[in-house]
Amino acid sequence: MTLVSFFSFLLKSLIMALSNSSWRLPQPSFFPIGILGLEESQHWIALTLGILYLLALVGNVTILFIIWTDPSSHQPMYLFLSMIATIDLVLASSTAPKALAVLLVHAHEIGYTICLIQMFFIHAFPSMESGALVAMALDCYVAICHLFPHSTILHTGVIGRIGMAVLVWGLPLLIPFPILLQKLIFFQTTIIGHAYCEHMAVVKLACSETTVNRTYGLTVALLVIGLDVLAIGVSYAHILQGVLKVPGNEARLKAFSTCGSHVCVILVFYVPGMFSFLTHCFGHHVPHHVHVLLTTLYLLMPPELNPLVYGVKIQQIHQRVLRVFTQKD
Repeated sequence: MTLVSFFSFLLKSLIMALSNSSWRLPQPSFFPIGILGLEESQHWIALTLGILYLLALVGNVTILFIIWTDPSSHQPMYLFLSMIATIDLVLASSTAPKALAVLLVHAHEIGYTICLIQMFFIHAFPSMESGALVAMALDCYVAICHLFPHSTILHTGVIGRIGMAVLVWGLPLLIPFPILLQKLIFFQTTIIGHAYCEHMAVVKLACSETTVNRTYGLTVALLVIGLDVLAIGVSYAHILQGVLKVPGNEARLKAFSTCGSHVCVILVFYVPGMFSFLTHCFGHHVPHHVHVLLTTLYLLMPPELNPLVYGVKIQQIHQRVLRVFTQKD
């Protein structure tokens, strides 16, 4: 199953699940209104988001093009990198266009089902990216700590199974999000204090009991991210132990540089995400517009920074990009 067919199947399944749910009341319309408190600066914020989105598109498409056209890049690390680039493209494209429409042309209204689908994508694809980071940590561990050739352990069949596990990781837990929301009662016209449909922002607007939604959302976030961070931590503990056993400073530096780009991407992904999550749960005194900016940047910064990190840190990609853009006719 290709990524395109998987995403098509996922979208059709989600629409079918929403259509067959027990919702019987008239579906409300949602109105994301942007960033309250920064109305005078919203055009400048939109310009910044637009630049980030454009950089994310160009960077990730470039990474995918290089890996696709260069046979020497068909190795585990690059295949996992292409998976992250694809996830980043979908994640950025599920958020930025609507946010830009809200901020620039005040296209606030969004349909009920479309809002739930956007909310699902916004939460599902970060969980996929988190799983892909676990896969790359496993790749670093195998490359540094195992005596057997890399390709004998992470061959094509294993990489395919890992890739499918990454795609479905967290989905069984995330699919109930929009379905549980359909059990809630909303007013016919509902204003969201964001530039897109964010799960807890929508839950807070319900005029019925939301304890189940809040508890389930917090539990899923802690479970998915907690297990991934634990797996990455265990992998890097073994990697560090293996590197310290390598004789010679030059060999150690080479081993560290092998996974240096991965560590940078982990920090780019998890640090803003954890800060946004903690602010949402415990930062009751944090201004609303600060929280909205943090959550929006959290969804756009990793897709924009990941290609830059890999383009600088991975010599093969760096050289290929230079060849593409400096090649003369």
